[in-house]
Amino acid sequence: METKLLFDKAKQMYQQLCSALEDIQTENAANPIEAYEKALMEIDAAIRNLKVHASQTDFISTAEEVYFFKKVKPLFVSQFIYYSKILSIEAGKPNAGQYVVKEYYEFELQNLKTFVDEHYSFYEYYRRKATYLDAAYFVRRQFDFKMNVDPHLYNFDEAFTTSHDHLVSQIMANDRLEKYLLQSIYQLEGYFYEKFSNKSPITWTGSKSALIELVYALHVMHCFNGGSADFSECIKSVEKSFNIDLGNFYKTLHEIKNRKTGRTKFLQALTDHLAQHFEGLEEG
Repeated sequence: METKLLFDKAKQMYQQLCSALEDIQTENAANPIEAYEKALMEIDAAIRNLKVHASQTDFISTAEEVYFFKKVKPLFVSQFIYYSKILSIEAGKPNAGQYVVKEYYEFELQNLKTFVDEHYSFYEYYRRKATYLDAAYFVRRQFDFKMNVDPHLYNFDEAFTTSHDHLVSQIMANDRLEKYLLQSIYQLEGYFYEKFSNKSPITWTGSKSALIELVYALHVMHCFNGGSADFSECIKSVEKSFNIDLGNFYKTLHEIKNRKTGRTKFLQALTDHLAQHFEGLEEG
């Protein structure tokens, strides 16, 4: 397989994976633990599929191999690490009062900081978007024992693993996990919606499904935080800004996706009304 075909295939696979994960969240909204377990199975299948395609590809240049192991593979593996950690945290959460649970989440946050401290030099390299060590970090069978190498490296498939691609995946997963933990703590403390800021003077008076359709369209277009914000995070911010509770928004989104006709009827109506408004201004 040519590398361009591999990259195109990987992009398609990742889009399908993200869509499948959203559907799993929607269908299992009442049972998060089950949702995380199903998500892990879906991600595992995607990674195995990616591995098959990668094994059939000969990277022509070092740059192509670096791109795959630094940018492409971590997208998939970071999803697995994130969901596996979320499952572990929520399944092991103490059935106690708010204070105990808050301490539990804060302990997990401290673990993230410990991981950063242990891998500080690579964190700095990755965060600065440096490239001068990429050939050592992201090309197979090129690790140097003078570098900080994962002691479990020999347990990995050397045809599908470099010395540091797993660390990139871990960093990406930890970034999402930090947001998840902070949001959980905010909700426990009761100020994520109420104490964090005063009540918004703007109230959404349209339908809930219309707002969810609009926010999802903006999310897909990477309009929030350059595309790094989770859809649920976008929804919560919009709820607070517009004084509205969107309820089980994943269920509503699922219903929007399954519309027989007019899947984007609000966006279409929005476009039509705006065009008519501008035309009226020109005529006036």
